[in-house]
Amino acid sequence: MNLLILVVDDEPDVEVLFRQQFRHDLRAGRFAMEFAQSAPMALQRITDAGDRSLILILSDINMPGMTGLEHRSKAKAMRPDVPIIMITAYGDAETKRQALANGAEALLTKPIDFGTLRNEIDMRVDRAA
Repeated sequence: MNLLILVVDDEPDVEVLFRQQFRHDLRAGRFAMEFAQSAPMALQRITDAGDRSLILILSDINMPGMTGLEHRSKAKAMRPDVPIIMITAYGDAETKRQALANGAEALLTKPIDFGTLRNEIDMRVDRAA
């Protein structure tokens, strides 16, 4: 299976954390994860995905330059079939409203509940299988 999850976050330690949390899945080839430290880099990763099946985009909201909210709109225009889950350190009602407007499927707050995220990923992997 050639399933891809794209994680977009400007914090460099996020990649290490995600690789650690999903190490068994990654080693088993259940899915792959790619990481982008900026929204423009993420848009390029979406373009470069090629024949790989992009099944989920996880995007931080607060990033320098292009925000996650701006990225969400551009990513949805490029790949309307791919669900996007927004991630933020600020779980207030207005942030949630903005995150879920225009196509985001869910909003996760930091620190991320990896049990909840695993359920989301498992659901999407099962659908793609």
